[in-house]
Order: sequence, then C-alpha cells, then structure tokens
Amino acid sequence: ADQRKNTQSLLSKLTGRERQVLERIVAGRLNKQIADDLSISIKTVEAHRANIMEKLNVNTVADLLRLALS
Repeated sequence: ADQRKNTQSLLSKLTGRERQVLERIVAGRLNKQIADDLSISIKTVEAHRANIMEKLNVNTVADLLRLALS
C-alpha cells in the first residue's frame, strides 16, 4: 500500500502532457508513434521522456515500466 501511495505521489509530479507520453510508453508505442499521436516532434517526445524519467527517479525504460505498472 505504501509503495502504491509513493507511486501515485511521484506520478502526480508529471504534467498532463508527460502523463500522455507515459501512457503511450507503457502501451509500447515508439517515440515516432507517440509524436504522431500527439502531433508533436520526436525531439519533444524525447524531452518529455527524459523529464518523466528524472521526475520519477528512474534510469531505464524497464524501471519506468515497472514503476508505472506497480
């Protein structure tokens, strides 16, 4: 229960757009697909991904997925 609360606390730090990008990362979408979905550039997706990983204090996409799915 504590870990779930901690995860929710971390996820609450994300902006709406970062949450949209995270949802698509979790769904297995590629950066180009995410960019097309959200009508943004691939560079912007990469920036959001970097911000998400920094805010959630993870270093790998595997860790990001583990956290998001917990």
